[in-house]
Amino acid sequence: MAELLPLRPVEECRWDLVALGEVMLRLDPGDERISTARAFRVWEGGGEYNVARGLRRCFGLRTTLVTAFADNPVGRLVEDFILQGGVDTSHIRWVPYDGIGRTVRNGLNFTERGFGVRGAIGCSDRGHTAASQLRLGDVDWPAIFEREGARWFHTGGIFAGLSETTADVAEEAMRAAGAAGAVVSYDLNYRPSLWQGVGGAERAVEVNRRLAAHVDVMFGNEEDFSTALGYEIAGVDEALSRLEAENYGTMVQALVRDYANLKVIATSLRGVKSATVNDWGGICYAGGRTYEADVRRDLEILDRIGGGDSFASGLIYGLQKGLDVSEVLAYGVAHGALAMTTPGDSSMATLAEVEWLVAGGHARVQR
Repeated sequence: MAELLPLRPVEECRWDLVALGEVMLRLDPGDERISTARAFRVWEGGGEYNVARGLRRCFGLRTTLVTAFADNPVGRLVEDFILQGGVDTSHIRWVPYDGIGRTVRNGLNFTERGFGVRGAIGCSDRGHTAASQLRLGDVDWPAIFEREGARWFHTGGIFAGLSETTADVAEEAMRAAGAAGAVVSYDLNYRPSLWQGVGGAERAVEVNRRLAAHVDVMFGNEEDFSTALGYEIAGVDEALSRLEAENYGTMVQALVRDYANLKVIATSLRGVKSATVNDWGGICYAGGRTYEADVRRDLEILDRIGGGDSFASGLIYGLQKGLDVSEVLAYGVAHGALAMTTPGDSSMATLAEVEWLVAGGHARVQR
């Protein structure tokens, strides 16, 4: 594993992972609909942040977040959630608030969990947010990656698609991370609603292909690789919504041909039988081989949001610990599965629970 991903020594680095991304206030109507709810439960959530939080709370790694908030009570509420999650907040940029959000604000994300035949729904309200207004030069990346030291940097397509400037910030961070010897990971995380007003899928392909040139470890799913990177993927089993290993291998060959820098390519596999019952698995390319985890059939879902992020954090943990790739993949699948059994975007799983599931543990009551 050391040859696959040469990581900086732990003792040289303050951070095991640095994440760059926006964190929104998630408003959850529980069993109700967004359009008819009279009460919402609030959480924090954001694709890149969820990875950092999972690594901190479940796996005990040292993580920090680079983002920006409007300095008002909503921003401070999200900060408080982040502090509860144990992720370092020293690199948050606080932007003065103008009173009503004419020029800067904090993002909101209304999310229904779905049930049975009614799928989950997300409705984001995140225009003109502080994080989307980050620009080149706003962050002292050498201070983070060189003077403080970091083993790993993670960002993704959600942050890159927030505005005309955020992709440049992501690339700036990737270059600084790579120059300092940090592993760079990127989750494509394609969201049609995020790109529809700024050029759609064509623009997403342009941005993601540019950033892919700086990535060591790439995460995604079938839609991500086809729509966000522009690859044609045949042979998707519509019943399971998952890639066959042979077709995944064809896609990987194309990616590695185009991006020799890619060392690990990992995909979560989800078969949606209903909003509350999914098949769940994963597949991973590393060291010239493809590894596929056993699919967990009929996994009961409480809240599917964040399952892919927890899959990513489980893989990153395994890769940092130097586990065999098959075991790395098992950690990702187990952590993602556990994260979807609790509410909110973030994982509430413990390392002991992940290890229990990896070892084939059951769901009987533990006393």
